[in-house]
Amino acid sequence: MIRFAFLACMALLTFPLLGAERAAAQAHVDQGERTRIGPGVSGDVHVPGFWDPRRRPERPDLSRVTAIRFLTETDYPPFNYAGPDGNPAGFNVDLARAICEEIKAQCTIQQRRFDTLLAALAANQGDALLASIAITPEIRTRLDFTDPYYRTPARFVARKDSAIQDPRPQALEGKTIAVVAGTAHEAYLKALYTEATLKPYPTPEAARDALKKGEVDLLFGDGIALAFWLNGTDSANCCVFRGGPYLDNSYFGEGVGIAVRRGNDVLRQALNWAMFRLWEKGRYTDLWLRYFPVSPF
Repeated sequence: MIRFAFLACMALLTFPLLGAERAAAQAHVDQGERTRIGPGVSGDVHVPGFWDPRRRPERPDLSRVTAIRFLTETDYPPFNYAGPDGNPAGFNVDLARAICEEIKAQCTIQQRRFDTLLAALAANQGDALLASIAITPEIRTRLDFTDPYYRTPARFVARKDSAIQDPRPQALEGKTIAVVAGTAHEAYLKALYTEATLKPYPTPEAARDALKKGEVDLLFGDGIALAFWLNGTDSANCCVFRGGPYLDNSYFGEGVGIAVRRGNDVLRQALNWAMFRLWEKGRYTDLWLRYFPVSPF
């Protein structure tokens, strides 16, 4: 399994080369087409919604879903962690509780080590995994997934005093971009930003520090991790997002879904319907804003 948010994009993959037309089209992803803005957008904070209002799912037979045993992991803040009272907390946990309220099912949420989740589901110790698991072709051979409930976009970050406003490939000729070596982000830049100068760094911390010190013009990386950096004290309020989000599936994945055992369509469809309803009512937006005051989108 692949834990998604901060780790999935850190593994180097082998990607097909993009043609010139596709490269130009994918260089800047249109947020309106790829990421639908959820109800209740507040100010400049963009809340992603991955449910198409034109494809409203039919209400499934919820009488067959009276209880759900969610399994999640123990230590992956802000998505999963133990609260002050020792009980499960985090974005995934609150989403699970909201889903249960919508379905009107009795639910339990158990925390386990991430590397034990798949075995626990296979042994019928739970019904669904809500633990930031990336949807990949390999994992689809072992699990079924709901529609994605979040994705990790790639984003550019610039210093606040930078004149760069729209980081399209043609606008960055001769500019220096920090990126973590051996990542999907580096591969993306190599394919599309051929006129820019890439400066690979061994760690995200080193890349962020280079931007903070003004040693590079831009930083390109994991949007969720960068959102928390921008909102935290380590950034010293130096920088802002510019352009994007960038959501090319072949580089940054299909997203994160709730996993169920293969063939459990009753539960999968119920979860999909409940998440659509939460987004439609604005509850997903409220949850997102609680955990992401600086939106990665």
